[in-house]
Amino acid sequence: MKAMDANRYATKKTIAQGMLDIALLTANASQLKYILQVGEQHQFYKLMLILISLSIVLQLLVGIFFVIIGSLNINKKEEQTAAIILNDIILVVVFLISIINVIISGFGIEYSSQPLRLIAKDKEP
Repeated sequence: MKAMDANRYATKKTIAQGMLDIALLTANASQLKYILQVGEQHQFYKLMLILISLSIVLQLLVGIFFVIIGSLNINKKEEQTAAIILNDIILVVVFLISIINVIISGFGIEYSSQPLRLIAKDKEP
């Protein structure tokens, strides 16, 4: 039986986490598009805009950390400390992203089966 290569496992784990980050980034981009289309008509427009933007920025930061941590070789003693610190930072930032996205969900991005129709102020329907 082959011995487990910790570096290979860590690299695969980082790639899997990156894929989940891309999925959440896609969802946030869709939410941002919706909130920008609705505009000030949304009851919590400014709050949603700030939270979604913050979530996207933090996800990009985590993506950068994933690239850095993915390049480290944890089989080398000198790179293990950096990997541990980066892993802890990623954990905290992902936790913050999760909290922000729970709040975003709580304030309601309403999806509809009908396309968004903006009403012009100078036209009668």
